[in-house]
Amino acid sequence: MVASGHGTGVRSGKGKNRTPDMHATRKSDGNIVPKKQTNKEEISSAESVEGRTPTKRNTGQSPTVRTQSRGAVSSGLSSVRQAAQRNKEERFTALLHHVSVDLLGKSYSNLKRDAAAGVDGVSWAEYGELLKERLTELHGRIHRGSYRALPSKRGYISKAGGGRRPLGITVLEDKIVQRALVEVLNQIYEVDFLGFSYGFRPGRSAHDALDALGVALTRRKVNWVLDADIRSFFDTIDHGWLMKFVEHRIADPRVLRLIRKWLRAGVLEGGRLSATEVGSPQGAVISPLLANIYLHYVLDLWVEWWRSRYARGDVIIVRYCDDFILGFQYRGEAELFLAHLRKRLGKFNLELHPEKTRLIEFGRFAAANRKGRGGGKPETFDFLGFTHICAKSSKGNYIVLRKTARKRLAAKCREIRKKIKRRMHEPIADVGRWLRSVVVGHQNYFAVLGNMDAVHAFRDEVARAWKYALCRRSQKGKRLNWERFARIRDYWIPSVRVKHPLPWERFDAKYSR
Repeated sequence: MVASGHGTGVRSGKGKNRTPDMHATRKSDGNIVPKKQTNKEEISSAESVEGRTPTKRNTGQSPTVRTQSRGAVSSGLSSVRQAAQRNKEERFTALLHHVSVDLLGKSYSNLKRDAAAGVDGVSWAEYGELLKERLTELHGRIHRGSYRALPSKRGYISKAGGGRRPLGITVLEDKIVQRALVEVLNQIYEVDFLGFSYGFRPGRSAHDALDALGVALTRRKVNWVLDADIRSFFDTIDHGWLMKFVEHRIADPRVLRLIRKWLRAGVLEGGRLSATEVGSPQGAVISPLLANIYLHYVLDLWVEWWRSRYARGDVIIVRYCDDFILGFQYRGEAELFLAHLRKRLGKFNLELHPEKTRLIEFGRFAAANRKGRGGGKPETFDFLGFTHICAKSSKGNYIVLRKTARKRLAAKCREIRKKIKRRMHEPIADVGRWLRSVVVGHQNYFAVLGNMDAVHAFRDEVARAWKYALCRRSQKGKRLNWERFARIRDYWIPSVRVKHPLPWERFDAKYSR
């Protein structure tokens, strides 16, 4: 039985045991071992949930499909998607010809203008001075096989919970080629990826994932939530396994060679070059797609198999890149899944973070059940910047309340205060335009119903920090009272209003049946 609702990966555990598209066998010791796909006529749960056309039985199929014909080239990338849709088991032996000068130009245009330069120091604007000549020459190197990937420059960003997250800043040409190749590979993998995967996919956003989770938690029988965190995922991706997964669909040796070059390019930090034997640098354009491919085979297909094999109650999952939430009807099944998940990830050199992975009681009956046992309020969990809370509406109905994660809000306020202090002596108009963009960006993400107090608090904190900085600019600044400052604030910093509909409203509109 497939639950109503698209993209949440919601499925009832009842029914016949079956394996998903990527089959798996179970050893006597309980380990789950994947094996090569076989042709099946039944509809996968992901296809049913997303309303996709069922995959037809593949009889007498050829082992590969070639797209490098004159007609295929002229028809563009749509030919790749059509071939991927016709047969989900075929491998593509000729893809690189789709990386044309025009596609490289489009990739360049879509890059961030003000992004940090890589180890070669070339900025977006500098590269664009002789853009046509540079792209033509780059295209020639790619297709001659003389293109070389340069090392990433190590950078760091602060994490909301403290500490720093390492980033890999790639050179501009590598970004251009990676973005172009991602455009080609997306035609294949957007056919393969399952409905509950949302991160860094065309036409899907973080709010789509949040909507799907909110709908699943309120409409399905969820009593337990597994908040899972993979320790240092991007830094521990196994290159061997990754290339094996890519080769399930890609057989073009030139494309595979490009991916290997980027994985092995190394990292430059403090003038010292370090080899990269594992991992894919966060910040590289192609890393999110490679991460989705890795977890598609390691996690997504396996979860589909597991719940059809073991679950008798409802099991839901929403994944955004390496961040995923699962919901269970029964605690016993949640605990069994967690034990199997640890073994599954361990096989692919991944592990759950022991302190950040939690199984909590959460759902429609969590408050009453905990009260009956003499416990406190239900625990909460964070996902994509929001803290999710069991609550009731004004009519007494169960809802999932979403608040800005406290650590995220505190970290953002600290960051803004520091930047305002550094820009203290800049013209008011310049700082005002910058703060307007900051507050608008914050509202565009966090201004959801039930979270407006936190959004107001952020705006007020930004205003207080700005007034304090203006008062310190000179002796005259001390005469800037709140009445005078309010006129400046209201002119530059927009008022707060709700930016997003209720989760089920947008979810039902997007995935109407």
